[in-house]
Amino acid sequence: MKNQDIYSTIHGITPRIAYFSMEIGLRVDLPTYSGGLGVLAGDTIKAAADHHLPFVAVTLLYREGYFRQHLDAEGNQTEEAVEWNPADLLTELGEITINVEIAGRTVALRPWLYLVEGLEGGRVPVFFLDSDLPENTPEDRRLTARLYGGDRRYRLSQEIILGIGGRRLVNFLGYRKILNYHLNEGHAALLTLELLNRYRRPIEETWDPDKVWDSESVRRQCVFTTHTPVPAGHDRFDYGLVEELLGDFIPIEVLQRFAGADNLNLTTLALNLCRHTNAVSKCHQLVSRWMFPGYPIKSVTNGVHSPSWTAPEFQQLYDRYLPDWRRDNALLRNAIAIPDIELFEAHQAVKRRLFQYIEKHCRVTFDPKVLTLGFARRATPYKRATLLFSDPERLDHITREQGPLQIVMAGKAHPHDEPGKELIREIFRARQQLKETVTIIYLENYDISLGALLTAGVDLWLNTPARPLEASGTSGMKAAHNGVPNFSVLDGWWIEGWIENKTGWAIGPPPTCKEGPSPEANALDAEDLYNKLETRIVPTYYRDRPAWIEIMRQAISFNASFFNTYRMLMEYYMNIYRF
Repeated sequence: MKNQDIYSTIHGITPRIAYFSMEIGLRVDLPTYSGGLGVLAGDTIKAAADHHLPFVAVTLLYREGYFRQHLDAEGNQTEEAVEWNPADLLTELGEITINVEIAGRTVALRPWLYLVEGLEGGRVPVFFLDSDLPENTPEDRRLTARLYGGDRRYRLSQEIILGIGGRRLVNFLGYRKILNYHLNEGHAALLTLELLNRYRRPIEETWDPDKVWDSESVRRQCVFTTHTPVPAGHDRFDYGLVEELLGDFIPIEVLQRFAGADNLNLTTLALNLCRHTNAVSKCHQLVSRWMFPGYPIKSVTNGVHSPSWTAPEFQQLYDRYLPDWRRDNALLRNAIAIPDIELFEAHQAVKRRLFQYIEKHCRVTFDPKVLTLGFARRATPYKRATLLFSDPERLDHITREQGPLQIVMAGKAHPHDEPGKELIREIFRARQQLKETVTIIYLENYDISLGALLTAGVDLWLNTPARPLEASGTSGMKAAHNGVPNFSVLDGWWIEGWIENKTGWAIGPPPTCKEGPSPEANALDAEDLYNKLETRIVPTYYRDRPAWIEIMRQAISFNASFFNTYRMLMEYYMNIYRF
């Protein structure tokens, strides 16, 4: 299909939105994601297919995936490459080769195609760029080997492939009517440089540098979603490295105008060369405006793809009482019509499935009658995975006086994040310390499949990030789709979804933009966590079952009906994208 519009050939619609993301999580056996950013991208694409939006998506092919996690008896994490064969899931477009220049070498890229099919025949093509080609050097063949692997040089090389190579692929495929290049995080920001070169006027025509570099034409086509309030999440590169890898692609003085005087900041580049920037929750909007003053950053709160994250038991329940909920997720608000007994029985069925998984993989038996807390996040210090265990004696007291607890945890630490790995070891030590009163398990290899089972199968979803470092969070939204209440720090999406004692419970006070991790905040949040467990949550679960079921129902009605990709994409469609 050389030089043909593949999307039009497949579907008969010309795409107007090109969605670029460093990671995309579509299914568990397609290991091209590490966590929330990639899963959000996958959910967005699925929703676009469901609703026939004219999308095309671009990412990288990671032959070694992110990594498989192994934990020993003390909680020490080791990693190994993921083994998978792209040809089992994707179609290699062997007749297409895209070239980019990296460090003075021509790097050849080949796209692989995956078609995401929606509920009613809609399709979105996703292209995975691969540098593992025989014409490349051994070093360049590994540039797309592993997600978030290697050093700064490796990361910048991957971002050249995504942004510059991805834009060239879109052009090669004949997508001439793209009106919206959507940058899902700053990793794709080099796309704007490729466009800037496209609109560059010959120097002979004008001496005005603003007219040579037609940034306004670039801005008209680009929109940007920023996902992190954590400074380390905004990629920066020394201009010496940039010049080494990009050469004279764009003069450094031009880069400094758009990306920062001291180093190339990809977020700053995107902010300056996109017509629209949004954060991923209302709270994150305030934090982002504080981090990047002077930019008119707006917000579109994230959502999750409802059919993907609703357990089969609840899908069957919704099919009976909420017909057409898959197409119109807002119908979940009518969960108030579901009888108590059926709602609780559906949850208990998912809970038993989770416990069967735990028994099979961990040889630990959980009791389905016991209140079970779930926590699954990337293991890194600001997520505060150990806040629940900061006072083991208090936790022991709560279980002896109010009722037993079971705790299921999961999450990977980045291979280079030693403090994150230490958090996992701390949890294993807490498990040993509390083994007489609290059953605690830490599951390996948190992925899409385990995430779906875990968020649906526990009784209460726990989230304890340091304020205001949770941009949005989506695991709690997935829990809500299955009638699981949230018990979370007031940050990210939860500020918008929280109704105390109705959809769940808050931990600690609301955030301020400049607040960050501190021993004082940790102590206050831990005290509030223990107090609500002891006086509200555990007693309600064991002694007022109708009240607990009503909170489950409200979690579906208020939270799941709004925090979904159907609503999220409609906001993009109505307020941001151009057609």
